[in-house]
Amino acid sequence: MDSTKDNLFRQTAVCIEPMMVEEIPITYRFVQSPFGWLLMASAEKGICLITLAMEEEAAVKRVRSLFPKAHVEADKSPVEVSIDYLFDPGLLSSGKTLHLHLKGTPFQLQVWQALLEIPFAKTVSYGDIAKRIGHPNACRAVGTAVGANPLFFLIPCHRVIRFDGSIGKYYWGTALKIVLQEWEKNSL
Repeated sequence: MDSTKDNLFRQTAVCIEPMMVEEIPITYRFVQSPFGWLLMASAEKGICLITLAMEEEAAVKRVRSLFPKAHVEADKSPVEVSIDYLFDPGLLSSGKTLHLHLKGTPFQLQVWQALLEIPFAKTVSYGDIAKRIGHPNACRAVGTAVGANPLFFLIPCHRVIRFDGSIGKYYWGTALKIVLQEWEKNSL
């Protein structure tokens, strides 16, 4: 297997900064991905939300509902970084740091960090994640945290399945979860 595809972020350091204050400026832009249009929102310390944007207005409402105290506005500056690197492990460069500025409980942040460690095109169970974070009996709580993941595809919650090997639930629907898993397998 190509080592760059072993883990989407093996060559990219991911720095998760917890969002402590909600009254911050957040900018968003719409970007194209292999799975359709996405809304990508950023706070001053990094990416805070990536969501599918089937309807622009609904996507912006999601930003505002998740960050009700934030000053939210469209980012009209020129695009500095292409989102392509999020979907092509071969484009990742050594030494790059991806900054995430996430709103979540300490438990959620711990689960999301564990999700970043799942190898590209591999799956693990909710129980595997619970064990990895030191809470082996917290499978349901892990499932809830996985479901609250604010970063579509970037934090790969689509790689988490049920203990019996079945696909399990997914915020965007099980059909898309299967598509994402197959896309990763076909990208190897």
